[in-house]
Amino acid sequence: ALETGLSHLLLTFCCGSGKTSMRSIIFANYIARDTRRLGATIDVEHSHVRFLGNLVLNLWDCGGQDTFMENYFTSQRDNIFRNVEVLIYVFDVESRELEKDMHYYQSCLEAILQNSPDAKIFCLVHKMDLVQEDQRDLIFKEREEDLKRLSRPLECVCFRTSIWDETLYKAWSSIVYQLIPNVQQLEMNLRNFAQIIEADEVLLFERATFLVISHYQCKEQRDVHRFEKISNIIKQFKLSCSKLAASFQSMEVRNSNFAAFIDIFTSNTYVMVVMSDPSIPSAATLINIRNARKHFEKLERVDGPKHSLLMR
Repeated sequence: ALETGLSHLLLTFCCGSGKTSMRSIIFANYIARDTRRLGATIDVEHSHVRFLGNLVLNLWDCGGQDTFMENYFTSQRDNIFRNVEVLIYVFDVESRELEKDMHYYQSCLEAILQNSPDAKIFCLVHKMDLVQEDQRDLIFKEREEDLKRLSRPLECVCFRTSIWDETLYKAWSSIVYQLIPNVQQLEMNLRNFAQIIEADEVLLFERATFLVISHYQCKEQRDVHRFEKISNIIKQFKLSCSKLAASFQSMEVRNSNFAAFIDIFTSNTYVMVVMSDPSIPSAATLINIRNARKHFEKLERVDGPKHSLLMR
C-alpha cells in the first residue's frame, strides 16, 4: 500500500508562539508540561524525522521574529515554497497582532500560488485552551470563516488545537493521513483483517508518533475523540516505561464489556484490536495479530519519498 506516490515537499509553516511545543509533542515524545522549559526558536532549526519507515520528514522550525519573516519572503522565497505538498499554518488564537498574522499568511499563500498551486492548506487555530470554554466554538467559527475567505482561490482546512487535550493529535493525524501513499489499499486490508477476526474495531498507529493512520470499525462507538485520547494515553505510558529503562511492547485491557489488545504490528506500526465477544480467548486474538504481521509488512516494503516540513 505504501507505494511511492508523493514526491513533493511538505511544508509546515507556523505563525505565532507554540510551534516548537507542538513539534516536540508530536515528533519528540514530549508531554505538554515538559514543553514549558523550551525556549524561543532563533532563526531556523532543521531536523529529520523518519515516519512509517519509508518516509523521511524534513522539519524546518523557523523563528517567529519579524526579521526572519522578511527573509523567508525575500531571499529564501523560491527555495522554501517550491514543490510544496502541504502547507500548515499555525495561528495563536490570542495573538494581539492578528492583522500582521493574516498579512504573513496571505504572503505565504501568494508564494504557494506562484510555486506550488496544488498544495493542500491546513490552518491550526492553536492554544484554544486559553479561551473560555463557552466562547471556543464561536471564536473558532469566526476565525475559520476569515481564513477560508482569505485563502481563496485556494481551499484550507481548519482545526482547533491545544497541547493540553486530544485536539492536537486529531489535527496531526488528519494531516499525516495525507502523506500515506495508496492509503485506500491499506484501509481495505485493515477492514478485511477486522472482519476475519470478528473485531469490533481495529486501529493502526504510527510507531514513532503514535498518530492514528488508519482504522476500521464494525460497531458504532460513542466517543468520537477516542483515537486521539488513546494516542495520548499510550504515548505517555511509553514515556513512563522509558524512564524506568523499560520498553513498551504490548498491552491487554479487559473488562466485562470488551477486551482491547495493543501490540507491535509491523516494524513501523502498532495495532489496537477491540473485541466484545467473550467467547474468543485472548490467545486466539494474539495469534491472529501475529499471523497478519507478514502481510502488512509486505505493504510497507516499497521505498517512499522524502518530505520536508517548514515550521515558523
